Amino acid sequence: MVANAADDKRAEDIVILNMKGISLIADYFVICHGNSEKQVQAIAREIKDQAQEQGIDVKRLEGFDQARWVLVDLGSVIAHVFHKEERSYYNLEKLWGDAPHLQLEELQA
Repeated sequence: MVANAADDKRAEDIVILNMKGISLIADYFVICHGNSEKQVQAIAREIKDQAQEQGIDVKRLEGFDQARWVLVDLGSVIAHVFHKEERSYYNLEKLWGDAPHLQLEELQA
């Protein structure tokens, strides 16, 4: 649901990291980026709205006003919505390099 919500707002390079057994924080990280602050906010808002529509509690939403790195905490899934420039700087995929990567296309196949 999180990856599809991001895709609905044209998020780019959507990656799902399976964090089970790697992190105590969440089972999955969904990482994506937008090319402007407005797009980053739209992606984060869509994730939040779709989660709430499905009865999923949004535990925390951080960074929305600055729209450089928005974190949407849904408990077992955490979405990291970056501005394009910030994503390459923080490079979470490399930081969590031992986590199995899934692409959105793999889940939709």
